[in-house]
Formats: sequence, structure tokens, C-alpha cells
Amino acid sequence: MDDKVQERSAEEALEERTDELEQAKTQAAEYLDQLQRVQAEFANYKKRIERERGEFVSLANAALISDLLPILDDFERALETVPDDLQGRTWVEGILLIERRLRTTMEQEGLTEIEAVGEQFDPELHHAVVREETTEHGENTIIGEMQKGYRLHDKVLRPSMVRVAAMPSEIRNEDPE
Repeated sequence: MDDKVQERSAEEALEERTDELEQAKTQAAEYLDQLQRVQAEFANYKKRIERERGEFVSLANAALISDLLPILDDFERALETVPDDLQGRTWVEGILLIERRLRTTMEQEGLTEIEAVGEQFDPELHHAVVREETTEHGENTIIGEMQKGYRLHDKVLRPSMVRVAAMPSEIRNEDPE
């Protein structure tokens, strides 16, 4: 009988150990699942932070470049009005060099001019300041640019301010017979 009691105690101890082992396995699986979730959340967090940092840098660049565009415009206007007798002077060449370096630096950051003159008017890219009646150009063709427009990468930073051709009112009002 003692043998049976010992056998039962051994079986009960074995079952108890087996139950403990199963509980430990279940708990280990839960911990592993939690760890994997935390790792995935952390990886997503890192990706989100990198994306947000890139967006922040992009917005900061866009703001800085927007602030520099009027300076670039001023350089262009100044260089267009240099009298012929001053062309070739070292200080004029120096100003031209500064304008080129500024433009090159901004282009390296992704700035591109928006094509305007001769193109069809596109309200996404152009801001019509004047509509001129003319028969020399097709309807809605841009015939002049008052201020250059620019894109930063694929985003319009500043639309071109343009003059747009319009059909003369006497031709537009004619009734076809």
C-alpha cells in the first residue's frame, strides 16, 4: 500500500510539474507575443519619427526658400536694368555671380521655375493678373510673365503671375450665321 501511495504521490507530483510546465510555456508565449508587439510598435514609431522629421525639414526648407525668392527677384530686376556702359565692370560681374550662386543653391534644394510664356493658362501653376484681348495668340495662352513662379520638388511654392490672351469682345460677341 505504501508503494501505491508513493506511486500516486509521484504521479501527482509529475502531473503538478507538467501543469507548471504548461503554465510556464503559456506565460512564455504571452511574453513573446508582448515583446513582438512592442518591437513592432517601436519600429513603427521610429519610421513615423523619421517621416515627421523629413516633413519638418521639407517645410523648413520651403519656408526659407519662399523668403529668399523676393531676393532672387530683386537680383534679376537689378541685373536687367544695368546700363550698357556698366556691363563688364567687376562689381556688376560680382552681383551676377551672387545671383547665379543663389539660384544654383536653391535649385540644388529642389527649386525649379514654372514655365509660363507660350503655355496654356493653368490655375494650379499660374495666377492671371491681366487678361489682354488679342488675335495674335490663342485663347488662354500666356503672353507675358510679371513674376516668375516656382516649384519646390513637386509642390507649387509660388504661382507665376501672368498676362493671359483673351479673344476680343467683338469677335466673341459675333453671332455665327
